[in-house]
Amino acid sequence: MLELDKNTFEAEVLKAEGKVLVDFYGDGCVPCAALMPHVHAFAETYGDKIKFCALNTTKARRLAISQKILGLPVIAIYENGEMIDSCVKEDATAENVEAMIKKYA
Repeated sequence: MLELDKNTFEAEVLKAEGKVLVDFYGDGCVPCAALMPHVHAFAETYGDKIKFCALNTTKARRLAISQKILGLPVIAIYENGEMIDSCVKEDATAENVEAMIKKYA
């Protein structure tokens, strides 16, 4: 699981080839913290098919807003620099996230 920041996001996600999952989370976000172990487990299971990254939006607010991340948690899948799917807020359950990953893996 690659930890991103505002300086590495563009190279690792927007300019990456293939599919990239980004876990957008924030400091003090309880649902984000609850979801994170599941996302890390999915990274071990599906990491050979999709690149897994995480971005702390508390430290990258402008970047999050530019990606239309307005509520947390958000688990998004990018392909060729475009967000192609996401699970947002209460839809971001471990089951929904894994179903989304399987759709693109």
